[in-house]
Amino acid sequence: MDENSGSLLSPYRILDLCDEKGIVCGRILGDLGADVIKVERPGGDPCCNIGPFYHDIPDPEKRLFWFAYCANKRGITLDIESADGEEVWP
Repeated sequence: MDENSGSLLSPYRILDLCDEKGIVCGRILGDLGADVIKVERPGGDPCCNIGPFYHDIPDPEKRLFWFAYCANKRGITLDIESADGEEVWP
C-alpha cells in the first residue's frame, strides 16, 4: 500500500444500521479508516442505555459502552416512516 493513499478503508463509506449485537463491526471499520455513519431512529439508539456508566450514574452523557463502541463514527437520526425522512433516505 502506498504511504500517501491514506488508511486501508479510507475510500469507503459505511452505513451502520446495527443494534448492540453488531455495533463493534462499525467500530472496527472506522478504526481501519472507513467513513462510518451510524443511523439511529428517533429517540436514539437503545445501546445508549447499556451500562456501565461513568461513576455508575445513569446519564446519556456518561455512557461508557456507547463511547467505546461508537468511536470513529458520525451519527444521524432518521425517521424513514415520516415524509421528511423519506426524502432523505434513498
